[in-house]
Amino acid sequence: MSTFNVTPLPFARDNYIWLIDNGRHAALVDPGEAAPALAALEKAALAPVAILLTHHHADHTGGVGEIVARYPSTPVHGPRKEGIAGVDHPVADGDRVVIPALGLDLRVLDVAAHTRGHVAYFGHGMLFCGDALFSAGCGRVFEGSPTDLARALERLAGLDGDTRVYCAHEYTLANLAFSRAAEPENAARDRYAERCEALRAQGKPTLPSTIATERAINPFLRAGAEGVIAAVAARNGSRPPDALACLAALRAWKDVF
Repeated sequence: MSTFNVTPLPFARDNYIWLIDNGRHAALVDPGEAAPALAALEKAALAPVAILLTHHHADHTGGVGEIVARYPSTPVHGPRKEGIAGVDHPVADGDRVVIPALGLDLRVLDVAAHTRGHVAYFGHGMLFCGDALFSAGCGRVFEGSPTDLARALERLAGLDGDTRVYCAHEYTLANLAFSRAAEPENAARDRYAERCEALRAQGKPTLPSTIATERAINPFLRAGAEGVIAAVAARNGSRPPDALACLAALRAWKDVF
């Protein structure tokens, strides 16, 4: 059984590049800047054997050109629907990304909503989901619809509960602040918030989360829960007729929160 180190490489205000390595070789997920990735590879004497991109936004792709210029044989995997410059291994839902040097075998999941071709990579109990799912939150719907968002979140929520969630931003505390408004009474969320606040106070990441944790505390995965429905109804003055309407209202609320 393959074992991996998974390390967050912070950059900008709140982004993470995820470095997956086995002590010799490495894959980089969403390298929005080259400098932190190149520094980490050099420090640990790791040879990159893959770059994985979840979507086209510059804070997820901006470092690819410089990394490939330094390591020209590195394959770049990215969503087929988005035509990202530098991608030489386009992927779509159901594809597998096999990286023999790491013993890594990941399944590609279509989770379009944030962007029209957004994908996630799932395997070995790990989910690299870019901006599709955050801890206690989800990405804005820039290029999809609420229906797309519901489909993507339902798919991710259906993964094994112990799946570790490696999203691309340290948004957890801000998302938890919204979750208190969106579901005031949630003891599991309150316990989780205490742990996350302690981690951030020590300068540590809150990630990875797990799918089981997100099912329990993330209002966007709980749009059918009575507490969430009641909070949306109180804000909007009417009860949403179904979970999809509640999810759409939640996302619109979060956009201005």
